[in-house]
Amino acid sequence: MTDLTRLTAAEIAGLVAAGETSAVEVTQAHLDRIAAVDERVHAFLHVDSEGALAAARGVDERRAAGEDLGPLAGVPVAVKDVLTTKGVPTTVGSKILEGWRPPYDSTIVERLRAAGTVMLGKTNMDEFAMGSSTEYSAYGPTRNPWDLDRIPGGSGGGSAAALAAYEAPLSIGSDTGGSIRQPGAVTGTVGAKPTYGGTSRYGLVAFSSSLDTPGPCARNVLDAALLHQAIGGHDPRDSTSIPAPVPDVVGAAKLGASGDLTGVKLGVVTEFTGEGAEPGVMAAFRESVEALAKLGAEIVEVSCPHFQYALPAYYLIAPSECSSNLARFDGVRFGLRVGDDGNRSLEEVMSLTREAGFGPEVKRRIMVGTYALSSGYYDAYYGQAQKVRTLITRDFTAAFERVDALISPTTPFVAFPIGSRTADPYQMYLADLFTIPTNLYGGPAISVPCGLSEGLPVGFQIMAPTMADDRMYRVAAALESTVGTFTPPAL
Repeated sequence: MTDLTRLTAAEIAGLVAAGETSAVEVTQAHLDRIAAVDERVHAFLHVDSEGALAAARGVDERRAAGEDLGPLAGVPVAVKDVLTTKGVPTTVGSKILEGWRPPYDSTIVERLRAAGTVMLGKTNMDEFAMGSSTEYSAYGPTRNPWDLDRIPGGSGGGSAAALAAYEAPLSIGSDTGGSIRQPGAVTGTVGAKPTYGGTSRYGLVAFSSSLDTPGPCARNVLDAALLHQAIGGHDPRDSTSIPAPVPDVVGAAKLGASGDLTGVKLGVVTEFTGEGAEPGVMAAFRESVEALAKLGAEIVEVSCPHFQYALPAYYLIAPSECSSNLARFDGVRFGLRVGDDGNRSLEEVMSLTREAGFGPEVKRRIMVGTYALSSGYYDAYYGQAQKVRTLITRDFTAAFERVDALISPTTPFVAFPIGSRTADPYQMYLADLFTIPTNLYGGPAISVPCGLSEGLPVGFQIMAPTMADDRMYRVAAALESTVGTFTPPAL
């Protein structure tokens, strides 16, 4: 009998639509898989078995009634716990929202339901999406299915690990500085950051409002494109949403799968091919560049000189916006409340609540951001960082006048051991060295597996101009067609 958990999302949808299996059978198979392995992986914070089976029955009833099903109907999906889900706990990996059940769905979740996907539950993450390893979750770390002693990336490690462990064929992440792509790279899965504004932030618990971007995660490029198509598009409830249709990402993925990149010009980012990356990562990257050239792509070197300042600029801009956004968690309006015994002032209750509710990384970034925004320092820090952001955007603009897309490794290193970098925040921040520039620019980028180093996955990053998301899918699918996909050791 076919193991339903090993099928692609497209294959599952096809079987459900043809009546060769039912959405309930598919859902139960994945729930059983979660029950079997997630105690070791800890990809999920909450599994909504009852809600998932009810949604699956709804899909089966629609099919039996002769309704046309969408391209993902009946396919299970895991959702990062940063997106609100009506009646289903949304904690953002934090104690300050432990047990909170939102009264509404985020736009992304609404669109998932409308597409007929089946939400299995909510995945683990670094608290408030602040981290690069999922070790900063208040509910314990997620483990990488390739090696349970290593990290699955962050902040969306739960969504990536669920894919690699075959607990779900699709998942949703959010990318502020690389939190979709970096977990994808270290777990051997595909993670795509759409153009900022191409997917709605309505119902996404905010970390850094000018950077946060929800997006698709999958085990192959076509599945990621199908999910992107389902969740993308204009949302009038999000003031930053782009009033334009989603680029034809599915068509681009299918075109790329043919393995023909004739006429496509790719730029290797000079600043990301020198010092700083592990030799095994660079070797896998170079082999993949050669493979793309054999498929017909023209490869050129492109210098983006201000990319080297992206990391410090990001760690001023993102914490500053986080300081503002997280001010709402005050122990008064919702969430955790500590010390409200009638004998303490509002300020004391707020202080005790935030002390108990926020973890060390969130506190660190709130303090950095508050300082950067404070009187006398705003222009010196936050203002200067925004100027650097403009220079990085100009680098991208100039580069895309010469090439169709930029390429680089996704991360400088493979998955590192759990606990090896938590004592040194800077070493942790380096995990996002190659992904951050795209967030500051606002364009789309995707990570696709390109090989192994020391038996662990290496990610290949493709960056495209804003609203040219289809370009990255074409190149990613072409690379996938020649290097294949990667399967972790059996759990």
